Amino acid sequence: MPNTKHSRLRRWGATTVAAVLGATALAACGSEDSKDSQAESGPASLTYWTWAPGMDKVVDLWNKGPGKEQQITVTVKKQASGDTLVTKILTAHKAHKAPDLVQAEYQTLPTLVSNDALADISGDVDDAKSKFADGVWQQTTLGSDAVYAIPQDIGPMMFYYREDLFKKYGLSVPTTWEQFAETARALKKKAPDKALTTFSANDSGLFAGLAQQAGAKWWTTSGDKWKVGIDDAATRKVADFWGGLVKEGVIDNQPMYQPAWNKALNTGKQIAWVSAVWAPGTLTTAAPDTKGKWAMAPLPQWSDSDDVTGSWGGSSTAVTTDSKHRVAAAKFAAWLNTDPKAVAAMAKEGGIYPASTSAQLSDAFTQPPAFFSNQPDFYTKASEIAKTTAPSAWGPNVNVAYTSFNDAFGAAAKNKSDFGAALTTMQDTTVADLKKQGFGVAQ
Repeated sequence: MPNTKHSRLRRWGATTVAAVLGATALAACGSEDSKDSQAESGPASLTYWTWAPGMDKVVDLWNKGPGKEQQITVTVKKQASGDTLVTKILTAHKAHKAPDLVQAEYQTLPTLVSNDALADISGDVDDAKSKFADGVWQQTTLGSDAVYAIPQDIGPMMFYYREDLFKKYGLSVPTTWEQFAETARALKKKAPDKALTTFSANDSGLFAGLAQQAGAKWWTTSGDKWKVGIDDAATRKVADFWGGLVKEGVIDNQPMYQPAWNKALNTGKQIAWVSAVWAPGTLTTAAPDTKGKWAMAPLPQWSDSDDVTGSWGGSSTAVTTDSKHRVAAAKFAAWLNTDPKAVAAMAKEGGIYPASTSAQLSDAFTQPPAFFSNQPDFYTKASEIAKTTAPSAWGPNVNVAYTSFNDAFGAAAKNKSDFGAALTTMQDTTVADLKKQGFGVAQ
């Protein structure tokens, strides 16, 4: 194994990093992340790249309070989200000019770590781990003893349905996926012009979350090589299930977030939606005439004995290896995502659902979303569901896998053809890209 830190990082996996590197390598990485000690001892001015709405107001609380006391000032620089931000971070890092802190989606962390862009802050965040569910915290450690970010917001998946229309058509809320399929068939028989929901091939995050719930681990490591398991039994079960419903014609095959989808929700042509905790905000815009008519329930399970959900969305706060004030940056990241006032402000200004388990039951979430005023226990139920979030397993080329999903599953959904073939394409494309980038790949 080469001795450079960069080559070691390029082999880090999403579930067995510690086994790959060993304690010595992890310790070496931590020591190499330590910057100028003199810079750490004096006042620090930090820059934070984020796309979250209203973050400047949240940061003001820090700058006027703990930050002022500790002489740590944070300046927010608003950014685009998604792949655009990842590319910008990596470009800046190549020039050694990345900001001190970045907001990073969980699935992008392996990419940033493999490019040596994120610092290990495990020794700088004290007891932050105790504030988060194990499945959430795991996403920022990549399965190792290192900590590459502090969880910020999460997207536990749930089932949303039109309570009034379920009652009208005599439908029961499905607790298993088998019941979900039967509900779709029953609705189609009673109201041929309606559909329970749609399979949308324009948001790979939804499919990834469903696969996660089924037990899929798309990226793992074997020795010093990556292993891609997108076409595994768990994911194939999910693909076959949804592909079968589309082919049968009992659910729609149109993409979400388009005018036609909005209209279907608003008029009751579609009466349910598999989504995440942030769904109320989307429904407010997409289906304004249905306010107070929806209800939320746990995601259907693959068996009666299961109690697990997937994750769709969510992000973290990470410290970059370019920061000359890693300790100060880590203190701010921990405060931002665990301090009750900070988390309440993020919920108010940005509409986020916090990763911190205690924050989920704070005063900021005593009332349900306005769109769900008919379900007063919305956030209590959401907090219980969030605790059941399955561990994830991300890799260094999630963007390639997601693009392949959009292309392959988009065509399959449109043509009502075999989803299994689309899954194989997604697997093969992801493996080929890893090899092209120079990663070792285990078969």
